Amino acid sequence: MKSFAVISVWLASVLAVAAQTNAAPLALSLDDCIQQALAHNFDVQVQRYNPQIALDNLHAAYAGFDPTFSASGQHGYNVSPGGSYNQYSTNPIPARITRADSFNSSLDGLLPSGLQYDFNGNIADTTSTANPESTSGSIGVNLTQPLLKNFWIDSTRLAILVDKNRLKFSEQGLRLQFITTVTAVEDAYYELIYAQQNVVVQTQALNLAQTQLDQDNQRVQIGTVAERAGTIEQDEAQVAQSRASLIGAQYTLATDQNALKNLITDSYSTTHDTDIAPTATLAATEQTFNLQESWRKGMTERPDLLQSRLNAEQQGIQLKFYRNQIYPELDLTGSYGWNGASKEYSGTLGQFDEGNAPYYSYGAKLTVPLSNASARNQYKAGKAAEQQYLLQLKQLEQNVLVEIDNAVKQVQSAWQSVDATRQARVYAEAALDAEQKKYAVGKSTTFTVLQLQNNLTADRAQEIRALANYDEALANLAQQEGSTLERHKIDLKAE
Repeated sequence: MKSFAVISVWLASVLAVAAQTNAAPLALSLDDCIQQALAHNFDVQVQRYNPQIALDNLHAAYAGFDPTFSASGQHGYNVSPGGSYNQYSTNPIPARITRADSFNSSLDGLLPSGLQYDFNGNIADTTSTANPESTSGSIGVNLTQPLLKNFWIDSTRLAILVDKNRLKFSEQGLRLQFITTVTAVEDAYYELIYAQQNVVVQTQALNLAQTQLDQDNQRVQIGTVAERAGTIEQDEAQVAQSRASLIGAQYTLATDQNALKNLITDSYSTTHDTDIAPTATLAATEQTFNLQESWRKGMTERPDLLQSRLNAEQQGIQLKFYRNQIYPELDLTGSYGWNGASKEYSGTLGQFDEGNAPYYSYGAKLTVPLSNASARNQYKAGKAAEQQYLLQLKQLEQNVLVEIDNAVKQVQSAWQSVDATRQARVYAEAALDAEQKKYAVGKSTTFTVLQLQNNLTADRAQEIRALANYDEALANLAQQEGSTLERHKIDLKAE
């Protein structure tokens, strides 16, 4: 009766877990999970926007070279009151009425060399009671070219260079997110396989304990073995302990299912009732490693390292700008155009076309700040910041070498554990079998048999744990090298 009660409780726990899912399991390979994650993982989706944002910012920075057109027109009316020369004058001065219409336009902008240009034109028509109608105006261009400050780089070119740098930075950020997500999927996939196999191991342990209890009960009932004090109780304790371990393994399996689902879907509610059934198994194949080659990959492919180099490069661009701002302003200036004057608009415009009344000017303008303390100290601070970035870069490079070295050693250690735990499991199976035969003829004790059962269960669990650790160590090594995408043949541009 006690055995029946134990089995009933165990079946109830199994059915409770099974009832949580109604749909048939979904068989997925590791590659299937990775592809789903790259399409639906929230972190990947969020990170995908950053390169587009950076590209839009770069296009906005180029707008600093866009020319600007402006046009305006104005009508003016003015009355100047009249009067008389003196109180005895008989010829008072009449009021003066002036009407004026004027039009102005310009096209100005900046060239990549720092040259500022302004093409402008204006024309005005003036009529007054004192003077006949007259029209005048001019068309021409004004140019200003910096020779010192703002010659090598100005704020517009600085923004463009920085935004180009940030575009590359965001692309590496997306690549880093891809690597992080793929590695997380690999770990979750192998953890799910481990959890499934651990449920099998714990079920086998429960079966062993239950068989031992049933056999001892049968021996006592038929009288082949006298009931020893505490024997049945030890068996029942073993069954209860095994059942508790199985329940824990089933809970871990459920949470590992959720962990993998959370990585590969953006609609968890629709996948909640469908379990994932990995098509792969935990299997280890020995691999050889070239530490120098792994280091080379890390130095050239690690996204976080490439981002750090881009940060140092950005600081160098900023420093170049600060240095140029120390110089005084020395600008060449020039203008050229034509004037026109006539009674009517057509006459003035005709003179523009004829070009009979040109004007021009050229010169230079020097502006020297007396202390220039702001620019000088900004340059000093920028230079110190650049040295700080370079030191941080060297530190990160060294850390990468150490992390790769540790990852290689972790893989090698995990491989050795695979072989060791396999042998331990084989020996534990043989030891339990031998002890059970001794127990059957009364040459062993329940305590010893149960202890060997526990040892076998632990060794079985350690074997599958070692297999999962080995696969996860390989994934970690690829992540440390920055070669995860290459390892899985993922083309970031195609994605």
